[in-house]
Amino acid sequence: MNQLQLTYAFDAYCGWCYGFGPAVRAFATDNADRVAVRVLSGGLFAGDRAQPIGAFPHIPGANKRIGELTGVVFGPAYERVLAEGTLVMDSTDAAIGLVALRRQRPEAALEFAGAMQRAWYLDGRDLSDPEVYRGIAHAYGIDRDTVSEALTDPAVRIEAEQDMRELRQLGVDHYPTLLLHTEAGLQQLGGPVSSAAALTAALDRHLARSQ
Repeated sequence: MNQLQLTYAFDAYCGWCYGFGPAVRAFATDNADRVAVRVLSGGLFAGDRAQPIGAFPHIPGANKRIGELTGVVFGPAYERVLAEGTLVMDSTDAAIGLVALRRQRPEAALEFAGAMQRAWYLDGRDLSDPEVYRGIAHAYGIDRDTVSEALTDPAVRIEAEQDMRELRQLGVDHYPTLLLHTEAGLQQLGGPVSSAAALTAALDRHLARSQ
């Protein structure tokens, strides 16, 4: 059976992506024989929007709702960073970090995205800090120095910017978005509070219609 292609539009600093992460990873594992998921970073906090977290007063309320609806936990270290309000969230740096990791093991991109979000939402780590990516590399048995070098490679930045540009071209305007590539065009699969089972059921319905 040919694998169906899915694009996961994600931003490392997106709380709803953090909430959706366990479901999309379980869905990808459960359907590994049927789907291939690629992860592209968005630019929620890129350019002029790369500002201190305190500049976004809606975040604590949004986090509360995300936790209630998805069950994810926001760690004490993250809560301290949120309360201090000074750490600058830069989605471009995070996108570069994902590409630096993804280049070493493309098939693990979804896992890397999850590891980045746990570093932020549990441990309060700055995703502009190269040590975050060295730590993730070590956890996945990847050479840390290779990842460090990739973080400063102009080609990696270009690839990260291409990821963000492609999502804009695909018409993605909110995160997370899971897009199924079909002969008839793109089809959104589920939403930010969908369970892995609900995503699989949506995939089953698509396959039944296409037969």
